[in-house]
Amino acid sequence: MSLLEDARNILRKDPAARSLVEVVLLYPGFRILVNHRICHWLYKHKCFFLARFISQRGRHKTGIEIHPGATIGKNLFIDHGMGIVIGETTEIGDNCTIYHQVTLGGTGKETGKRHPTIGNNVLIGTGAKILGPVVIGDNVRVAAGSVVLKSIPGQVTVAGVPARIVSRNGERVHPSDDLNQRDVPDLVARKLAEINTRISALEDAERIVRTEESTEDPDSRIS
Repeated sequence: MSLLEDARNILRKDPAARSLVEVVLLYPGFRILVNHRICHWLYKHKCFFLARFISQRGRHKTGIEIHPGATIGKNLFIDHGMGIVIGETTEIGDNCTIYHQVTLGGTGKETGKRHPTIGNNVLIGTGAKILGPVVIGDNVRVAAGSVVLKSIPGQVTVAGVPARIVSRNGERVHPSDDLNQRDVPDLVARKLAEINTRISALEDAERIVRTEESTEDPDSRIS
């Protein structure tokens, strides 16, 4: 019943899906969920080699790599899916959406819990990377191409490298931010503009000082 609901969830969320049969037979996002249910069951029963063997076959067929140890909640929608990597200790809540080229990975330094914990109703945009044992709260949107290295509270939108909060509770943190997946704010460009402004102000101040020194009465200078 859970897998059937997963298929219905994909049909609801993907406007390109025409029927439940199409989703079940043709969608790699659904096929990898079936594959992962089997692998995760084997992993929990300590059949580690068989679990990994089946998961690698699923990766070969779908382009989506989910470690058998990862915990996935209800109604995960993997759209397109090619290039997705989900690490062993990752935990994903209910009703989440993940686009292609997303990595939920470790940093290579930790042992034990070393992958992200994703809350409910989280959307992770194309190419986003969430690394380390960080916690992503409920109802978070991670913009395409973002790199998340720290835990994120719920009800926010994050963007950039490294990711920063650009919207909280539906209100923009910066009035010029456009929060759809296509036109996310360029935080690096914004920071460079701020630095440019400060440099210009310092140069203006230096010019004023030089002008005052050049017009100063020579007799009043200390030789």
